[in-house]
Amino acid sequence: MLRGTRPLDRVRREAVAVGQAVRAAWQGPGRERDLVVQSLKAAGAGLLAWAVAGVWLGDPMALMAPWVAVVLVQATVYSSVRQGGQQFAAICLGSLVASGAQAITDDNTGALALSLPLLMLLGNWSHFGRQGVYAATTAVFVLAAGTPVSASAVGHRVGQAALGALIGIAVNAFVLPPIHLRDVRENLAALPREAGDVLHTVAADLRETEWDAQTAAGWTSEAARLQRRVEALSSARSWSRESLRLTYGPLRVLHRAPPPAPPEDEDHRWQRVTGNITALTRTLAVAADEHRTPAPPEGPVLDLYARLLGLIGDSCHAEAARLLGEDTGSGPEDAAEETMEELHRQLQDGLREHAGQGAAQAAVLGTLLLQAENLWADVVPVSRDR
Repeated sequence: MLRGTRPLDRVRREAVAVGQAVRAAWQGPGRERDLVVQSLKAAGAGLLAWAVAGVWLGDPMALMAPWVAVVLVQATVYSSVRQGGQQFAAICLGSLVASGAQAITDDNTGALALSLPLLMLLGNWSHFGRQGVYAATTAVFVLAAGTPVSASAVGHRVGQAALGALIGIAVNAFVLPPIHLRDVRENLAALPREAGDVLHTVAADLRETEWDAQTAAGWTSEAARLQRRVEALSSARSWSRESLRLTYGPLRVLHRAPPPAPPEDEDHRWQRVTGNITALTRTLAVAADEHRTPAPPEGPVLDLYARLLGLIGDSCHAEAARLLGEDTGSGPEDAAEETMEELHRQLQDGLREHAGQGAAQAAVLGTLLLQAENLWADVVPVSRDR
């Protein structure tokens, strides 16, 4: 009976996800609304190409133009242009090879048998990108149409492809051109926010009387999620750069240029923070392992270290708000600078005490303190203007 309910649960979850996406698209700008806009633009490009080729020009086989127009409304204008060129070349190749095979065999089945293997192999050529498969599908369309082989027929098919490409690219470029800057800001702001969450979690667990290898494994898992966020930021930055190619100049002339995304120096800064948090959690995981030599620090010094991590976590949250343009006032680091310095001094004293108790504990505490100093230096750089 439980197995019978699983498909229903999946359907219910999918329905909830669809409802949330529809609500998000209705409420305001975001990924969901961008997806709706691009989908409607693709549908509009296909209808426009059909109207031009089938209604205005009176072509009874106006298939190629709307097909090409739909698939060329891509995520960025640059990708539309690049893939349009690749697809046009693939369609030309497919039309020529199919027409040649039809002329040789004088039979559609024989022409398909002769042309499809060759076109599938040629479609793997790197210069076609992902558009190489259109060479084979074009051959199928050409031969299924049943029109006799002639130079005018081949020119007609290529002309329809060119018409569809021009319409698809024009619609994508001039009707709400897609600019992917929001994802950069959102992913970049999520990095300090999630970094602060990890530091607060570690600080809270360190204050507990007992923490073990299992607790440290949870910290390591949360740090791994930060690494995935770094990868998402890198992908968003790449999309952002591509979406501004071929669009920023015209938008600037029309006084519609979008506000710039945060500089890439911020990406590198929070990548360093993520790396230091990952190193910190690994150090704690090694210290918590009963089978390893390093021993975790104990007593008041551990509470001091937890307070220091909590302070850095607060600064991370303030930086996340700043990146989103939220007013944070003076920021927690202004009021906490003296506290941080005092904690640092007390931890240095604790490090000297641990050095007298044994090298293992001193090594762990010294490593943790160095990682905390690196974190603070990146989270609250002195030279950055406020």
